Amino acid sequence: MHSTHLLLEEPIRMASILEPSKRSFFPAMTKIVGTLGPKSRSVDVISGCLTAGMCVARFDFSWGDAEFHQETVENLKVAVKSTKKLCAVMLDTVGPELQVLNRSEHPISLQADSLVVLTPNQDKEATSNRLPLNFGGLSKAVKKGDTIFIGQYLFTGSETTSVWLEVTEVDGEDVVCLIKNSATLAGSLYTLHVSQIRIDLPTLTDKDKEVISTWGVQNNIDFLSLSYTRHAEDVRHAREFLSKLDDLNQTQIFAKIENIEGLNHFDEILQEADGIILSRGNLGIDLPPEKVFLFQKAAVYKCNMAGKPAVITRVVDSMADNLRPTRAEATDVANAVLDGSDAILLGAETLRGLYPVETISTVNKICAEAEKVFNQDSYFKKAVKYVGEPMTHLESIASSATRAAIKVKASVIICFTSTGKAARSLFFLMMNFLIFLLLGDFKTFNFFSFYFILIFPMQVAFA
Repeated sequence: MHSTHLLLEEPIRMASILEPSKRSFFPAMTKIVGTLGPKSRSVDVISGCLTAGMCVARFDFSWGDAEFHQETVENLKVAVKSTKKLCAVMLDTVGPELQVLNRSEHPISLQADSLVVLTPNQDKEATSNRLPLNFGGLSKAVKKGDTIFIGQYLFTGSETTSVWLEVTEVDGEDVVCLIKNSATLAGSLYTLHVSQIRIDLPTLTDKDKEVISTWGVQNNIDFLSLSYTRHAEDVRHAREFLSKLDDLNQTQIFAKIENIEGLNHFDEILQEADGIILSRGNLGIDLPPEKVFLFQKAAVYKCNMAGKPAVITRVVDSMADNLRPTRAEATDVANAVLDGSDAILLGAETLRGLYPVETISTVNKICAEAEKVFNQDSYFKKAVKYVGEPMTHLESIASSATRAAIKVKASVIICFTSTGKAARSLFFLMMNFLIFLLLGDFKTFNFFSFYFILIFPMQVAFA
């Protein structure tokens, strides 16, 4: 018995799965966020990413300086013009992220059952028995028996490139740990995560504020990814800061949930944020493996019912080094779409991965295929039932306008708006109706001649 949110023939012909997919008039609705970095910052590669389906470019300030990222964003602008593909800009903050510094960039081999010292002395060179940190309060936060994880993009899933440690002793400001698995750390920067321990650092640091007020303003960022969001107050603080920057007062804040504290305050954070990013890399460490799926499904459902975007991360890790995803990863992407996810965020896969364009193309195809069997009508009715009555004035106007356009077979809707909220509501409602009609009897509505016009009296907008 299949899910009520799936549209499958009964009984489905298994041989039909081998038939070529039918071309769709619309591209995949699930958006793809690509992180631009060393392997994906040239004009040619970015152009390929845009053509493959990337519609949001993420700039991760955990590494690289503003000059490096500015060169990349300038290449993005050139690629957007040449491909005629629009792309939003997302700035990802560093937040209270702990980092191991390896200035020599030589690979560091760590052997299981040996000891390694984590020290805040950044003058020390990173070796197999001593790792310098960017944080001086670790010794006060941990105790004997606590678990620490270290790796590039935090635990890639391969226990040869990431390591987990057990705290055996706190010696002054140093933390002595037992290495639990053999691994080789490569590169200049590794992320450190202490499982289920709060790190006493602000969510929006002074460094983050400096980057936002300079690089962010200069590039008029569309989204702010607020790393390590722990409370609703974190979102309110970030919004207050953005409101003081006139050019960014409409920048949307996506709260990144990546630790137990954020999970515990999820409902309040959802109310304040414009969207949610489910960072399964970090959170997957804090949660038992058997609980990760439950968090994902519950969080995505809550986002759907609140009408706010849900973004899923860490879906095709293996494509950082391979042209094809694993079978489990391909299924994971499809299930994320069927759960109701609005976007897929690619991190290491495009930042330092060998096949950024192919990765985006593959994920885009999986998303499109999953959307074809998603029962939009059933899910829409479920959402309406959950939301109930009464509607807000904005929702009522948008709903009435959409239904009227359907009934009279209108070719144009003109929306006057100063903030874009009314226009967005109308757009999403129209997309729901169009999808339903595409899956049903689309002869009742000439959607090929339908135009959606946004008129902003206070600003120029593109759609």
